[in-house]
Amino acid sequence: MSPSDPQPLFSILPRDFELEDRAPLGSLGVLMLGTDFTLEKELPDLLPVGLAAFTNRVLNANPLTLENLRTMAEDVTRAASGIMPGRGVDAMIYACTSGSVAIGVERITTLIRQAWPGIPVTTPLSAAKAAIDALGGKRISILTPYPDEINHALADWFSEQGFEVLNVTGFGMDDDIDVAMVPTEALIRAAEISCDPQADLLFISCTALRAAEVVEELEVRLKKPVLTSNQVLAWHALQLMNITARPKRKDRIFTLKP
Repeated sequence: MSPSDPQPLFSILPRDFELEDRAPLGSLGVLMLGTDFTLEKELPDLLPVGLAAFTNRVLNANPLTLENLRTMAEDVTRAASGIMPGRGVDAMIYACTSGSVAIGVERITTLIRQAWPGIPVTTPLSAAKAAIDALGGKRISILTPYPDEINHALADWFSEQGFEVLNVTGFGMDDDIDVAMVPTEALIRAAEISCDPQADLLFISCTALRAAEVVEELEVRLKKPVLTSNQVLAWHALQLMNITARPKRKDRIFTLKP
């Protein structure tokens, strides 16, 4: 066919190219709340280039109560099965700290593996425990946006893991959309007020809080490690996937050798 010949109505081009690997470091599945404003914005800064994250959302209900949080369990398997169907991912994270307390880490893992048997799974609680252990922490302060009911359950969980919970400070909020609107300046002030001087580190709980944005500044101000739900989820996923690459951040947890 010469350049002047008319193009056929339908044609198939020769595939004279190789397909590119869009996720050379692997693929990460992310289950997040239907009303989460924050995680998808923070996650790219918390993962190294080359690791692809694929999200799906779990139905959730406000206000934030343990009873409402437990209802999310009914949708976990459905949401997990909707991430890269037919292809799968290398690990899966369930991105709700209070939901992990209410439903339980083991049950969440079981529900996800009903969709993807044998897949590595992490939650904000299991990731936080792994990160605290990696930093050698024993005594912790916790900052949350939650009401007292959830704060008590959170403190109980960490105590059951063998940590000494020195204090839990919360904003008393019961709507996770409002939680996402908390200014970072308010988070910094709250962290400075709530972190016990005797604590080995501060854990800022809740994937909806924009806490990962202020970790580096807080670690300078507090002179100790600061962990957040989204940050530890990303870090623990890298551990589970045996990825040595790290994001371009100065958080103490990311400076540890893999």
